[in-house]
Amino acid sequence: MKDFLLNVTRYPRYLVAFGLGLLNSVFEPLAARSRNPITAIALIGALVSGFLSLTLVLRAMVTAAPQA
Repeated sequence: MKDFLLNVTRYPRYLVAFGLGLLNSVFEPLAARSRNPITAIALIGALVSGFLSLTLVLRAMVTAAPQA
């Protein structure tokens, strides 16, 4: 039973390490490219556009359809 609990406690650590590695591999190249002002503006625009799209899609999914 001790080995089972030790194995179960490894999964959250793996998830955190995987998530941090993924974020690092995504944001490190973006940070390197953001030194150019035009590229930085484009990256900010893409981020805002993606957030707005996600918000609108989730709002449309959650909102109930009107009853006829």
